[in-house]
Amino acid sequence: MSEDGFRATYGTGPEGVWAAPGRVNLIGEHTDYNDGFVMPFALPHATVAAVARRADGRLRLHTGSPDVPAGVVELHVDELEPGGGAGWADYPAGVIWALRDAGYEITGADVHFESTVPTGAGLSSSAALEVVTAVALNDLYGLGLERWRIARLCQRAENVYVGAPTGIMDQTASACCTEGHALWLDTRDLSQRQIPFDLASQGLRLLVVDTRVTHAHSEGEYGKRRAGCEQAAALLGVDALRDIPYEGLGDALARVEDPELRPLVRHVVTEDRRVERVVELLETGDARAIGPVLTEGHASLRDDFKVSCPELDLVVSAGVEAGALGARMTGGGFGGSAIVLVEESAAEKTAEAIVGAFATAGHREPRVFTAVPSAGARRLV
Repeated sequence: MSEDGFRATYGTGPEGVWAAPGRVNLIGEHTDYNDGFVMPFALPHATVAAVARRADGRLRLHTGSPDVPAGVVELHVDELEPGGGAGWADYPAGVIWALRDAGYEITGADVHFESTVPTGAGLSSSAALEVVTAVALNDLYGLGLERWRIARLCQRAENVYVGAPTGIMDQTASACCTEGHALWLDTRDLSQRQIPFDLASQGLRLLVVDTRVTHAHSEGEYGKRRAGCEQAAALLGVDALRDIPYEGLGDALARVEDPELRPLVRHVVTEDRRVERVVELLETGDARAIGPVLTEGHASLRDDFKVSCPELDLVVSAGVEAGALGARMTGGGFGGSAIVLVEESAAEKTAEAIVGAFATAGHREPRVFTAVPSAGARRLV
């Protein structure tokens, strides 16, 4: 399909086809830019790129997505600058800018994208777009970049070129996750472990509920939370909030007088601890016990970090009332998706209860699907 789209757009075939997935974050929200712990896994939903090199400096980008204006975006690699203003094309263009700024010679490319990652759903559609671009160019240009380095360059593209102050989790998940596992990641040093996450073998299912409420990370609120965390860390005399031990949280909170900063500190420190608890439970084979930890995390995001919204709260409350083991919002917040851990036998009933609750509340019908831990970025052809 992507090869056909490339030929229809550019009149010739690509040199290869690559894929990079979206992700669900199981636990560890708003901890990545605090040097903390996260635990995402890759979805089967992916962005696919058919790519061919160019030697003339031209960069031509095209997407088959019906959600963006039709036509090829044409740029020149020598003219790429942060704040490019090319809309969706800023994400792949930013990757090429970041690669060239790091000293890698990229002389141009023709790219056709297609994607099954829902946009605006908190499932990292932007990271998938960035990572698939970087992985393709890494292969075609023989750059020899390790996956963690690709993730770092993609994060820089989003932070500096696009202007969204995101952490490293999304790009690392898309680049590094493996099938059947969740990825425990220390965002400070990028050390990582693959944690077995086979819910089906335990009679469980993890539902993703896309509320269809869109968010925009590059707009104010996300940046405000990040700035608040950095301010609190400075007040506490640490490099980042991950340096506050869970056992010392009470003392730290007593030292933060600002009523807006105090709950940010509480969320980050307790969320790092929740990641550790989920790892411990999964490694002992007790996946059911992570349910209450997920729900506890949602309460923290709702009440302390204040990044939830009525639709996300409704997913959690309706899911738990219907018998779910636990539920929480996932992603940056202000919309997007929530995850719901259920017994396999109760999955359909729980999904119906959530959809019914949305109808009763007058909300747009959510999209519900099962999350299956899948492979990270890879070459297809």
